[in-house]
Amino acid sequence: MSLSLYDCSIPVFIHSLGNLKALLEAGAQYGAEQGIEDTVLTSARLFPNMLPLTKQVQIACDIAKRGAARMAGIEAPTDEDTETTFDQLKARVETTKTFLATIQVEAINGTEDNSITMQAGPNMYTFTARDYLNLWALPNLYFHVSTTYNLLRHNGVAIGKADFLGAGAFKSTPVS
Repeated sequence: MSLSLYDCSIPVFIHSLGNLKALLEAGAQYGAEQGIEDTVLTSARLFPNMLPLTKQVQIACDIAKRGAARMAGIEAPTDEDTETTFDQLKARVETTKTFLATIQVEAINGTEDNSITMQAGPNMYTFTARDYLNLWALPNLYFHVSTTYNLLRHNGVAIGKADFLGAGAFKSTPVS
């Protein structure tokens, strides 16, 4: 049995966004315990010329929803990018996951060799749907979720690799 384009995209997007939401929950809890306003953490940057945590979350959501929509040949919903609190960012993640759950297997499978042309900044890119997923959408999603993780960890939130991976979703068996 081979993996389909759907199997390699929609469930992976949803899983990563679920992990992102858990990271945001950990950030919110840490802020509440430490008496830190949400906006102190959500506006944090790793370096002055890097985007803040809010934008990292917004882009991660946009990458997933636009990626799914492009592969399915439909329009993605748009968001205003006005989130400033952890609750607002978690709601954005949930809205994105809800949209992704509406994408039917049949809308994605069979599109592997379809052409996807998109603009990113001043550049136009053309990919097959397969390459778009593997060379653009997934790496960008992981980058922005990783950057969110790094921003929270850098600011003292007690999270680790298992939080990024969402290891609770994996089944493990003891090694004898």
